[in-house]
Amino acid sequence: MSSYIIRLDDAAEKRDISKWNQIEQMLDAYAVKPLAGVIPCCMDPEMEHYEKDACFWEKVRSWEKKGWTIAMHGYRHVYDSMDGGLNPVQNKSEFAGHPLEVQKKKIRQGIAVFRQHGIEPSVFFAPSHTFDHNTLEALKQESAIRIISDTAANSIYKYRDFWFVPQQSGRARRLPFQISTFCYHPNNMQEQDFVKLEKFIQTNRNSFLGFEELDFTCSTGKTIFDYVAGQGYFLFRKFRESGRKAAMVKLINKVKEAGFCNTVTGSVKRVYYELLCRKYRFDRWHISPYELRKYIQAAAGCINKGGGYSAPCY
Repeated sequence: MSSYIIRLDDAAEKRDISKWNQIEQMLDAYAVKPLAGVIPCCMDPEMEHYEKDACFWEKVRSWEKKGWTIAMHGYRHVYDSMDGGLNPVQNKSEFAGHPLEVQKKKIRQGIAVFRQHGIEPSVFFAPSHTFDHNTLEALKQESAIRIISDTAANSIYKYRDFWFVPQQSGRARRLPFQISTFCYHPNNMQEQDFVKLEKFIQTNRNSFLGFEELDFTCSTGKTIFDYVAGQGYFLFRKFRESGRKAAMVKLINKVKEAGFCNTVTGSVKRVYYELLCRKYRFDRWHISPYELRKYIQAAAGCINKGGGYSAPCY
């Protein structure tokens, strides 16, 4: 039976307070205790427009008191490296690619901020999921953290004195893993995201775990299945990204070939003809390139007799 964990990213003094309150109320209603990733000294320019919460650290302490697990989510959440490290979900990082001393300083200063507010984080996960061996060594030398929330795997495994709790998806869904972590960014969530998450929790309430319920005593190193899952995940992302790039190149070439107005007109026609195909139950492959084939037009005329189309029936 699969077990699920909710992870919330990008808790900071400047955040979308209303959405964080909304997710908190929802999780409290179902007694789900998430992993909350706190940015100790956020300087991310993309979060500057949010209202500053003067009581932020009091809120973090209240999360901890109610059983939420507090994680160190980087230091400043600013990307200053193009290295994907050990978990290359993105080719950007706050940690991966930097020398050990640089990473030790970031960890040391981040931990100091937490301790200044009476909090000792027990878990780490880096912005954009990217870290390297120096990150692990820096954590080992500058903190008591020995748990990482990241990488794709079937279950908890141990590597270089750290326990890794896999994080495989950005939304709640059934996955073929023993433990699945769903990573949400409340600042960016839309209303439909809240609705879908709540429905999933309602259906699978007994399968959700808090970090304090995880068993780290029986964890071993990565299994063959873990390696396959990890490589499959990165292969999927690579194909997905290449597919997006190919689609964009195809669109640009089409605009260059036919012109912007003709491309828009053709796209509208394609949608219209697809609706007709659904109405008359024709297969989608008939829609190519943008005009219905003559025999389909004739068939539609036969079906819709009296509609002004005089083509013969074959």
